[in-house]
Amino acid sequence: MNMSRTRERLVVIGGDAAGMSAASQARRLKSPDELEIVAFERGHFTSYSACGIPYWVGGDVTDRDELIARTPEEHRARGIDLRLRTEVTELDPDGQRVRARDLESGEESWTSYDKLVIATGARPIRPDMPGVDAAGVHGVQTLDDGQALLDTLEGTRGRRAVVVGAGYIGVEMAEALIKRGYEVTVVNRGSEPMSTLDPDMGRLVHDAMEGLGITMVNDAEVTKILTGDGGTSLLERSRELGGGRVGAVVTQDREFAADVVVLGIGVRPETALAKAAGLPLGPHGGLLTDRSMRVRGHEDIWSGGDCVEVLDLVSGQERHVPLGTHANKHGQVIGTNVGGGYATFPGVVGTAVSKVCDLEIARTGLREKDAQRVGLRFEAVTIESTSRAGYYPNASPMTVKMLAEHRTGRLLGVQIVGREGAGKRVDIAAVALTAGLTVERMTALDLGYAPPFSPVWDPVLVAARKAAAKVRGSL
Repeated sequence: MNMSRTRERLVVIGGDAAGMSAASQARRLKSPDELEIVAFERGHFTSYSACGIPYWVGGDVTDRDELIARTPEEHRARGIDLRLRTEVTELDPDGQRVRARDLESGEESWTSYDKLVIATGARPIRPDMPGVDAAGVHGVQTLDDGQALLDTLEGTRGRRAVVVGAGYIGVEMAEALIKRGYEVTVVNRGSEPMSTLDPDMGRLVHDAMEGLGITMVNDAEVTKILTGDGGTSLLERSRELGGGRVGAVVTQDREFAADVVVLGIGVRPETALAKAAGLPLGPHGGLLTDRSMRVRGHEDIWSGGDCVEVLDLVSGQERHVPLGTHANKHGQVIGTNVGGGYATFPGVVGTAVSKVCDLEIARTGLREKDAQRVGLRFEAVTIESTSRAGYYPNASPMTVKMLAEHRTGRLLGVQIVGREGAGKRVDIAAVALTAGLTVERMTALDLGYAPPFSPVWDPVLVAARKAAAKVRGSL
């Protein structure tokens, strides 16, 4: 501790979910007289829902401020010295200080700390290819990114959009652009959209997207992005908008005209600062922490959110899982420990839910290739069922895929694709995975039943029954 000060100082890098949750929880436990809190955020906003950005872009959320859980003014009123538009450019763990630059004035200064929280989040993957930095090409990770995209959409005369990538971000942004009246093409490296699912389940998403009028191009890798400076006839219209602006996306054998391009390839941990400071990183580039979210080997540094790797409770390996649910939990754990309490984050099972219009997409646990990669033998089953009793009005179909460990029957993973009432059923499987249940045990789960909510046998339990029978047959 720096003895020149009479109270401890906590420095937080990053003003969104993990960082400000940590700062707020630490403030609940320690008063300003005990703990000074300084938080740096390079953007214009704090404590917002990045997951809500596609719905804002698509018009389901009409006001940007609806995505903000707590404003900078509210944080400051609680005794947090929050400095917006200030980017931390260097960490000095030995000297217990950080260097920050005011992005408006350009001034730089060092700030010392007793305890440090690194919550730098993740950055959209921007492939190293010609034209990727052209005007009209957008990654979408922050509210600033969302605002920049909306500004482009409102200022663009053309109505052709290309989304590169078909993960959660790509699929959700494709839907948002369709809602805004764009002609949307999704270019995807994989054999099917949603690589978080097995390809057979991804095919269901593919069919639904094409049903919305989205053109799906699978097994295609973008090699460059052409601009108005290019020389093909395809770009005549983009030249009208000025040189340097996006005009087309090029794959190995095709070109797709584009007035706007959204990169939905995914994200990487934003850990350049941590790497430069010699902090430990995992195989996916995220910071490594212990269960208290303390950076390994550093007693005075914690980290959480999209910049860390977490333990996968099913595979036993480290994973990068950038989700707001985890980030908020990390922040609570960090703030409790910084504030003198005790808390831990045990790990994740990899639960995620998304949607394309009325199609709900959910997964938890391992995919087939995940299980194969860690050397697990498994049985896989797929069933068709409905969200309600078949005779009840508006019962909608759903497909459930389940993986169980060979011989033991331990549940390994579940994927669900269906209409209303399908997605949140994955929570049953998430609890079962966390508890280490076998599919046999799952068949006896006492789930709620009434015709408006479920068939007599819930679809997840139907899959568990089929998986249990397959495991018994493999003994």
